[in-house]
Amino acid sequence: MRLLIQRVESAQVEVEGRTVGSIGRGLLILLGITGEDGEAECEYLAEKAANLRIFTDSEDKMNLSLLDTGGEALVVSQFTLYGDCRKGRRPAFIAAARPEQAEPLYRCFVQCLERAGVSRTATGEFGAHMRVSLVNDGPVTIWMDTAEIMPNR
Repeated sequence: MRLLIQRVESAQVEVEGRTVGSIGRGLLILLGITGEDGEAECEYLAEKAANLRIFTDSEDKMNLSLLDTGGEALVVSQFTLYGDCRKGRRPAFIAAARPEQAEPLYRCFVQCLERAGVSRTATGEFGAHMRVSLVNDGPVTIWMDTAEIMPNR
């Protein structure tokens, strides 16, 4: 499972001209899922994201988490995070989970964020062509991959 996290002042997702999810200050989380992922990866990365200290404190140091600031999260599924560009010019997405496996894990990840204490969690629309807009704060962008950071994996 992979996360691309951006600290934002605001973010929103539109599908066919209608807003399906929007947040104020918080995290835009792009979520990629492989066929090897399960609930354990959802729980681990949701907890990690909710407690990631990337918001500034009164001394302008990145010392506060989403939970500390009462920030919001917008989670958008993005199978292209598993694009393999090693051969040719068109990415291969073989490592990305099939939709029937990925969608329940996407929903699981959102529920895990909520259980971790995130005050408000919005989502995109799984499988839809989405327009994502954001106002980056920093910019601060963090990459997390369970293959690199999760113990016992």
